[in-house]
Amino acid sequence: MWSFVSSTIAIWSILLITNLSGHSLLIGSFGATAVLLFAVPDAPLSQPRNLIGGHLLSATIAVILVQTIGTNFFTLGLSVGLSIFVMYLTHTLHPPGGATALIGVIGGVGVEFIFFPVMVGVVLLLLNALVVNNLVHHRKYPVAWF
Repeated sequence: MWSFVSSTIAIWSILLITNLSGHSLLIGSFGATAVLLFAVPDAPLSQPRNLIGGHLLSATIAVILVQTIGTNFFTLGLSVGLSIFVMYLTHTLHPPGGATALIGVIGGVGVEFIFFPVMVGVVLLLLNALVVNNLVHHRKYPVAWF
C-alpha cells in the first residue's frame, strides 16, 4: 500500500512542478524509476548514485547520438546498448536509464533534455523517495549514497 501511495504522490509532484514551471518534466522512464524507488527502495539499482548517474549518463548519450548521427535505426538500438555499457562501467546501473536514452533518441532531443526533464525530474523523484521512504519504520532510504 505504501508503494502505491508514495509512487502516486511522486508522479503528482512532477506534474505539479511541470504545471508551475511550464517545462514538461515527465517522461515514461520515470514510471519505471518509481517502481524501483517506492517498491524496492533498498535494492542496489534504486540507490541515489544509480538513480542520478543512470538517468543523466543515458540522457547525455541520447543527446550525443542525436546531435552527431541523428535519429535512425542505428541510433535507436545504440542508445540503449551504450547506456547499459556506460552505466555498467561507472557502477550506475539503473534500468530506466536505458528507457531515458531511447526516449531521447526517439524525440530527437537537444542538450536541454539532460536538464529538463531528466535532471529536474530525477531530483524530484529522489526528494520524494528521501521523504516518503523514511516516514515508515520498515523502510530506510538510501541504503548507500555512493
